[in-house]
Amino acid sequence: MNDDTFVARRPSPPETTVLGIVVSIPEPWAQLLVDWRSKVGDPQASLVPPHVTLLPPTEVAVSERPAITAHLAEVARCHAPFTMHLSGTGTFAPVADVVFVAVARGIGNCELIANDVRRGPLARSLAFPYHPHVTVAHDVPADMLDLAYSGLADLSAEFPVTSFTEFEQTASGAWAVAREYPLTG
Repeated sequence: MNDDTFVARRPSPPETTVLGIVVSIPEPWAQLLVDWRSKVGDPQASLVPPHVTLLPPTEVAVSERPAITAHLAEVARCHAPFTMHLSGTGTFAPVADVVFVAVARGIGNCELIANDVRRGPLARSLAFPYHPHVTVAHDVPADMLDLAYSGLADLSAEFPVTSFTEFEQTASGAWAVAREYPLTG
């Protein structure tokens, strides 16, 4: 949905930066999802790595980065690794023109981590209820939404989640890895 979607945004002033916290999707599924996002014409395919959002893009003061790093490290220390299973597709239509790959296992883990991430120096509310998912088509024509929905309907991907990732938005609008936080709880 809109506040959960990593899209190109205008550059932040130098005293602030835009962060996002995610569970990254590993290979070979990451490239498969990038390929599908490209196939349906989603302009974010090359800018946004496949992921499950824990904290949507959030503008923060650069001066707060040390506190944010300490907070995220503590969150990671409180959560154990878990297994994620992606299975099938869903959509947010008619609320938003989004098709996603569904999280079938690991939903509760993502919810707990996301709730903890969105406290302290990253406290914020969301415009929509939190719903772990992997976006594969966003703001593309209806026939391309349908293609993504049907083309990935049989997808099944299971993998261990041993960390979460802090991304920082670059001046070009792409997202670069800032840090990995191993789950050690």
